[in-house]
Amino acid sequence: MERTLSKKIFEKSQKVIPGGVNSPVRSFPGLGISPMIVKSGRGDMVTDIDGFQYIDYCMSWGPLILGHAHPDVVEVAQDQLFKGSSFGISTVEELEIAEWIQHVIPSIERIRFVSSGTEALSTAVRLARGFTERKVIVKFDGNYHGSCDALLVKAGSYLRGNIAEASSKGIPQESVESTITLPFNEVEPLEELFAKIGDQIAAVFVEPIAGNMGVVPGSGAFLGAIRKLTAEHGALCVFDEVITGFRVGLTGAQGIYGIEPDLTCYGKIVGGGFPAAAIGGSQEIMDYLAPLGPVFQAGTLSGNPVAMRAGLATLKQCQGVGFYDLLKKKTDVITKPVHQYITKRGLDACIQQVGSMFTLFFGTNKVETSSDLDKLNLDQFRRFFQSLFIKGIYISPSQMETSFVSIVHQQAHLEKTRDEILKFLEGI
Repeated sequence: MERTLSKKIFEKSQKVIPGGVNSPVRSFPGLGISPMIVKSGRGDMVTDIDGFQYIDYCMSWGPLILGHAHPDVVEVAQDQLFKGSSFGISTVEELEIAEWIQHVIPSIERIRFVSSGTEALSTAVRLARGFTERKVIVKFDGNYHGSCDALLVKAGSYLRGNIAEASSKGIPQESVESTITLPFNEVEPLEELFAKIGDQIAAVFVEPIAGNMGVVPGSGAFLGAIRKLTAEHGALCVFDEVITGFRVGLTGAQGIYGIEPDLTCYGKIVGGGFPAAAIGGSQEIMDYLAPLGPVFQAGTLSGNPVAMRAGLATLKQCQGVGFYDLLKKKTDVITKPVHQYITKRGLDACIQQVGSMFTLFFGTNKVETSSDLDKLNLDQFRRFFQSLFIKGIYISPSQMETSFVSIVHQQAHLEKTRDEILKFLEGI
């Protein structure tokens, strides 16, 4: 694959954009391949600037559950663009999607839209501290909650392998000194912490199904303990469903586990491929936000009408009968044969899946906590990524990330992906 134009554009981009990219993992760190430069996408395929086509399992990191350029999404987005793309004034589109989500998600009595998952999580931190009048925030190793200062500690995703302590330079110590990190999926350390300082904890933040250290589901006991301990001690339980919201089911991870958090942060699918996110929860807590309450939050593009209409068009499709069953059935075309092959040969690998999210890990037979990531064979993943890439299959370019199947992934493409993965495994 002579990707001449892609390489040229990346080289030029590095002269005007830090690292040549606007999000670090797009640089393909450690993969030995020049980054992809996309020209277009349709259905389950993307085409790069050199004209090469790829079956896409990144799907813009999850939002494109309907695939690229879905007709319903394109239609409403185009219609809104002709009416106006942004007003900085309230619109009926905000009301319509808010009412839809309120009707579908039992824990959401009030919801506010923002422009990114990071913004939603930043707001959740401020709101939790303002509502409880406490400082301490608790999060878990390997969980990534965007790039807000208070939560950028021992995070997952790109950070783990590239920045010491999975944090970042430029964050003052005082910004994170009230953030405590605990092992993911372990109940005892959480119980011990609440026994010591339960009256100082404002909130516990968790990805109920971690998607930024690969697909790693929280156990029912672990998530149940978070809900129980926060309720007992007057702290807030905050679910980060930026990835899992409307991805693993219509009611997200909280629907799967039967747990109602105090606050939930959404992103990705809620914008239908456009920049949008949200924070929602009980009326009592959410009404602490300005203009009703003392916790300030604002954003010029919050509730952008193009994003609101694209998001609602996407969510209405997700509400269709059998939608999530079909998504899982499509994903199973890849994951079940791969799991069976790994088990049969006793390979030092595993494939983990929840619904239409999956990750093939190399170097371990199970990933349950962030410490399991220390066992991963990143060099094997690099070879795996390369082997699929040159065959026109694009998975998320990090061992600690999730790949996604959309409702429009074609059977032939799913089978090709399955076969290419099995061929790779035969050689290890």
